[in-house]
Amino acid sequence: MRALALDTLMDLEKNRKLSHVAIRETLMRHQFLARQDRAFYTRLVEGVTERRIYLDYVINQFSKRPVEKCKPLIRNLLRMGAYQILFMDVPDAAACSEAVKLAKKRHFTGLAGFVNGVLRAVARGKDKISLPDKDKDYLSYLSVAGSAPSWLVDLLLKEYGKEDTERMLLSFLEERPLTIRICTSRISPEKLRALLEQEGLTVREGDYVKGAFVLEGLNSLNRIAAFRQGYFTVQDESSQLAVEIAGVKEGDLVLDICAAPGGKAFMAADLAGETGRVIARDLTEYKTDLIEENNERLGFASLEVQQWDARKKDESMLAWADLVLADLPCSGLGIMGRKNDIKYNLEPDRLSDLVRLQREILAQAWQYVRPGGSLVYSTCTLLKEENEENVDWILKNTPLMATSIEDRLPAKLKGRTGEKGYIQLVPGRDSCDGFFMALFTRPAD
Repeated sequence: MRALALDTLMDLEKNRKLSHVAIRETLMRHQFLARQDRAFYTRLVEGVTERRIYLDYVINQFSKRPVEKCKPLIRNLLRMGAYQILFMDVPDAAACSEAVKLAKKRHFTGLAGFVNGVLRAVARGKDKISLPDKDKDYLSYLSVAGSAPSWLVDLLLKEYGKEDTERMLLSFLEERPLTIRICTSRISPEKLRALLEQEGLTVREGDYVKGAFVLEGLNSLNRIAAFRQGYFTVQDESSQLAVEIAGVKEGDLVLDICAAPGGKAFMAADLAGETGRVIARDLTEYKTDLIEENNERLGFASLEVQQWDARKKDESMLAWADLVLADLPCSGLGIMGRKNDIKYNLEPDRLSDLVRLQREILAQAWQYVRPGGSLVYSTCTLLKEENEENVDWILKNTPLMATSIEDRLPAKLKGRTGEKGYIQLVPGRDSCDGFFMALFTRPAD
């Protein structure tokens, strides 16, 4: 498993592939691995990726050669070994010796002693690791403790302050269970719970949305009969809530303009029923194929998948939809706990480009809402320029009117919508991904 993990980490570094994609591809190629082996591989790759800044900081305390000056394979071996020593239930000796074996197998025999020496030093000194002084340099402390780039920590501190930022960054490092949405038109929560528990899963109800379950003890989704039968979809509660607040009714016409991988569109199709219609669009063939693939399992006949550039006006759709779902491309900072390399791949100067893209899409999206219909604007990020400032842009540049979602929120989230009626979910404060959602209505003619 360590060899597979090393191959994946090298692939991520060399080809800048997204970690969740690389992990999924590897597990598909090795789908008959034992559950324990799959779990070990996944945790090692995700953990090293997630805590890379922290691991490099620790390694540099025990190595005469800085991590950034090591050869890529040696660098990743050190990270893997250090992660096992610091965060996994692996004997220190095994973490060291297996790293040495891999160094030799990959033709780095001359550096095997270096790897062994550094990792043994980490093992001996792991109880004495010192972080940057929290009182003297809070930003550096949070960057290392939360394993996040300094520029990002600085940005979050300015928007959220010390308490929320620290709680947020540390929550991203916690293990996250899988959240699903029950296809309530096909199976009751009680029956689905029974089926899942028969397969050895631990099931509990979600915190915010009726019809959400949180699962633990999962090995592979494809091995779960209820998943193959289309009884549920994988979807965080924050994403479910964005559809919940829209109030989809039987027979509604729904347009999801940036739909992949399809969670919101499938939920809307489930709620709109056979008399409704849902059009799920996205930019690329890869993304529309992903929606189609998911719907082959779910079988929503009322859902149609289309490839479309959301920046372009579609004259045929003007004033058509009862509901437009505008969950737009964003920086994704609210889901760093699930996609743990977002923080490394995002560049500060790209934020303004993202906001520009969001407004280009919104300039078209509102026109598809029929008079009296609604638009939900949502993102899985945490930044005001992508969220609150876009609410202001919508109100100034379209005829849409802000509609408070206060009365549509669960009791645990009430009292946070403010005068414009939107909500920002914050990891660490809320038990879900970081998510922003706002509801707008087009005045009736």
